[in-house]
Amino acid sequence: MAHHALSSQESYNPNHLLDILLGKMQLKNDAALSRMLEVAPPVISKIRHHRLPVGASLLIRMHEVTGMSIRDLRDLMGDRRTKYRLSDAQGRPKPEEKAAQQAAQQAAQQQAQPQAQQPQAQPGDTSAPKSGNYAH
Repeated sequence: MAHHALSSQESYNPNHLLDILLGKMQLKNDAALSRMLEVAPPVISKIRHHRLPVGASLLIRMHEVTGMSIRDLRDLMGDRRTKYRLSDAQGRPKPEEKAAQQAAQQAAQQQAQPQAQQPQAQPGDTSAPKSGNYAH
């Protein structure tokens, strides 16, 4: 069974948050809660069984429905983190993507160099490429 990193925190308990929401909204069960939050019932089940974390969009939806602050909602589930940061690895290109980008940049530079080094056409030279939209 896959556990989310947040679930390793001892104080993390999304069930407490869900139970508080059931009481606050005067709902009978998780199915009613899922309808109120406009999510599929398995989402609530997976959260209860620590197979899915309470994501940002769901947290925002809880805030919209209940009027409770995001901070209060996070406190209810035991999420005590003060900052959310992406890891250094997120957002960076994978090594193979980085190599492909570098190769594309080098190819573009090589294409630009020969164009700059083309010899100038001499008057009367018919071998020089023609430019413009003139009829010949």
